Amino acid sequence: MPTSDAEGKDWSLERFKRVQPKTVCDVGPGEGTYAKLFRPHEPDEPGVWWTGIEVHGPYVKRYRLKSTKTRKMYDELHVMDVREALDHLFHRDLVIFGDVLEHMPREDAVALLRRAKQAGCWNILVSLPIVESEQGEVDGNPHEAHLHQWDADDMDQVLAQLGGRTEAMRGGTLGCWWWSRRA
Repeated sequence: MPTSDAEGKDWSLERFKRVQPKTVCDVGPGEGTYAKLFRPHEPDEPGVWWTGIEVHGPYVKRYRLKSTKTRKMYDELHVMDVREALDHLFHRDLVIFGDVLEHMPREDAVALLRRAKQAGCWNILVSLPIVESEQGEVDGNPHEAHLHQWDADDMDQVLAQLGGRTEAMRGGTLGCWWWSRRA
């Protein structure tokens, strides 16, 4: 679904405020959960440059994902499968994979995390269900289907292989991880 459970959002916001990224790439923004949560806590000037990569084009209009003079969401928006995105889109202070990695095969998700690191991102935020959460197509969007059921230990191991430092929050439904290039 283009929405996300509230679990872990306060935890994620605290890390965002601590790191104060100047550039963010939000993969699979859906309704713009993280932009809505984080943008009010960013510095006024010069602000943070937000890039969104959304696979389902109808969400762009439905959730008004593009920034306007009166509403800040995404400064740059790409409608495409993130697995086909150019590497420079991951060269950001923060790359967010918020409730998106479960929508692709495990090997694609792992490759994407490695690719983000190799492209030069400084921090990665991952949020995903850590309980059995079968889901098919939603609202005519086949990309909403869950193709892999993650468990927290598996994500711990995947992020450990990236090196750096990882913090984790395991909730009742969602797990959240903040990976940082800085050890």
